[in-house]
Amino acid sequence: MAFGPNMMAPICLVKNTNHQLSVNQQALQILDEISQPVVVVAIVGLYRTGKSYLMNRLAGQNHGFSLGSTVQSETKGIWMWCVPHPSKPNCTLVLLDTEGLGDVEKGDPKNDSWIFALAVLLCSSFVYNSMNTINHQALEQLHYVTELTELIRAKSSPTPDGVEDSTEFVSFFPDFIRTVRDFTLELMLNGHPITEDEYLENALKLVPGRNSRVQLSNLPRECIRHFFPKRKCFVFDRPTNDKNLLATIENVSENQLEPKFQEQTRNFCSYIYTQAKTKTLREGIMVTGKRLRILVVTYVDTINSGAVPCLENAVTTLAQLENSAAVQKAADHYGEQMVQRVRFPTDTLQDLLDLHAACEREAIAIFMENSFKDENQEFLKQLVEILKNKKEDFLLQNEEASVKYCQAELDRLSENLMESISAGTFSVPGGHKLYLDAKEKIEQDYRRVPRKGVKANEVLQSFLQSQSAIEKSILQSDKALSDVEKAMAAERARNEAAEKEQELLRQRLEEQQQEIEAQNRSLQENIAQLREKLESERENLKREQNMMLEHKLKVQEDMINHGFQRKAEEMKAEINHLKNMIETTKNDDTLWIARILEKIGSEITSVLFPRAKLISSVVRGMNLLFKQK
Repeated sequence: MAFGPNMMAPICLVKNTNHQLSVNQQALQILDEISQPVVVVAIVGLYRTGKSYLMNRLAGQNHGFSLGSTVQSETKGIWMWCVPHPSKPNCTLVLLDTEGLGDVEKGDPKNDSWIFALAVLLCSSFVYNSMNTINHQALEQLHYVTELTELIRAKSSPTPDGVEDSTEFVSFFPDFIRTVRDFTLELMLNGHPITEDEYLENALKLVPGRNSRVQLSNLPRECIRHFFPKRKCFVFDRPTNDKNLLATIENVSENQLEPKFQEQTRNFCSYIYTQAKTKTLREGIMVTGKRLRILVVTYVDTINSGAVPCLENAVTTLAQLENSAAVQKAADHYGEQMVQRVRFPTDTLQDLLDLHAACEREAIAIFMENSFKDENQEFLKQLVEILKNKKEDFLLQNEEASVKYCQAELDRLSENLMESISAGTFSVPGGHKLYLDAKEKIEQDYRRVPRKGVKANEVLQSFLQSQSAIEKSILQSDKALSDVEKAMAAERARNEAAEKEQELLRQRLEEQQQEIEAQNRSLQENIAQLREKLESERENLKREQNMMLEHKLKVQEDMINHGFQRKAEEMKAEINHLKNMIETTKNDDTLWIARILEKIGSEITSVLFPRAKLISSVVRGMNLLFKQK
């Protein structure tokens, strides 16, 4: 969809029925139609805390997500509303409203934990909504964040040095936004005014002490500080003191609400519109609506199977599906563009090869843009083979069109000649000369015919060969010629035929050379675009690793500054693990890319040149060039 869906109301995305999660197929269909990047905002919190109202405001509506006016939780599972992004024309804003945490009717608290974990995995901005203040009790209610280490995995296998998997949560976790409703306190600390963000950071400070209650109290604080590097806070006054208005707030006009609350709501919405990031996975993989659909299904299926959702596995599943689609999209583009641009028959083979090269370049670029995590470049090799087969099909169509056109033109031009032969016009003294003149005239007229294509000479040669027996018969019956003259004429005809055969052979060899050179350029184009993609992915990986390290160092420094030396020491293993990752990536950088390029170059060569490795030296030369850069 060019501009995202125009949903008039939310729809259930993940159903939560009898402690079993299931995905709504209708909602998946909506996501499948969104090919643009998505900004995903999820809101969680205790039930009856006004989450749905904020999400409706983000959608620019008063109605939509069910607000309810009783002590019962209205939202079950996760509801979704996709709207055009207000400030990013090429993005869709996906709003996820989750069922209230702590609903006494649910019975199974594990459901709350899974809903919380799903919201974290799916969104790019995670809003935790609560009431009144961020105090000790409010933080205890956020115990769900402490369970994430048991509910989410970053990698499918343990790290070799035994460092906690949660060390890498920071690389893909969303921004954390704390909203505090019905806030009645003054934003003051030690007699000085503070900002909302400072209020949140102060509340997240660890409490000194080593007893079990203090450690339990600190755990949610630690998790938020460790997992969510970017944090933001908004406080909201009570919307109105009129209980009747509160009960039907979706029907209340904005001017009936407290001015301060209106301003705070506008500030919150403005922040989300301008600062909320598009959803990305590890190493900067952009999430579209289509990709979000796959993630939802993958995570819910994993949870229902009793396993723990793993980002690495989800990305692998996503990559398999998306890379297949990328191959198809690239191949379709190539076919469509060739059909649009090629006019059969082309004047020369090179004309068609040049069109192929341009369309192939575009197709490869489309594949590179839409693919990721193409392990061993299996999907790139599939694309290369598909494009090669499509090119050969176009070459064949071009030859067939040329043969058909040339044959039709020769039939037209030789019509009088054939009638004259049938009428015995050349069966007279001097008939052989008359025949040669007529045949020469046909050849001259044929050479002036435009756009004959690649089979022009071959079709002409075939025609001339078909005339050979007739010409010989006319020559032998021509009584105006002596035996010597006849012998000389026959020899001349044989020499001319041989010269034409040689010319035809030279043309075939030249065309074979053109095809080889075209395959060579195709190989170079594939390798050049792959190299650019690999370097970009490597930069994303290094950027991500450095971000994780900087965050961990910042958290460690903060702990040291606030007297938590022991906890700072405990972080050393995580920090060393990240430093080793960065060093390994740095050291392997150039060689890693060179090895991949040499391997894929060899494999693509075998696809493009199945009968002989004609340009293996080119691959080695290109890699030497890349290593020198």
